[in-house]
Amino acid sequence: MTIRTDRVAGEVQKVVSEMLIRGEIKDPRLGPLVSITDVEVSRDLHYATLYVSVMQGECDVAVEALNHASGFIRRALGRRLRARHTPRLRFSKDTGVEYGSHMDKVLASLNIQPEEIESEEGEDTDS
Repeated sequence: MTIRTDRVAGEVQKVVSEMLIRGEIKDPRLGPLVSITDVEVSRDLHYATLYVSVMQGECDVAVEALNHASGFIRRALGRRLRARHTPRLRFSKDTGVEYGSHMDKVLASLNIQPEEIESEEGEDTDS
């Protein structure tokens, strides 16, 4: 990403997050704990993908609601951004939290005790 796309992505994330916090997007499918975790903007600044995370409720339902309201959000974003073009918004589920949880389970299933790790490290330094 370039400096300009990073700056636009940060501004889009900030504005849409503020809209969610203030309750400007009035949709019953959106719970109180919806957050925008990341934004990717295309190089030509015409498209933006916003990654959504939901702490309570269904993430797919929240993504559907946000995609349905993307025109309203884009119009409000256009008023607040000082840019020539307002990017078209696409909301997508953020799978980073689920992936991290999965990796924690995988690591826990290995049953490696901390004592084993320390003893292996001590053997490596003696060589």
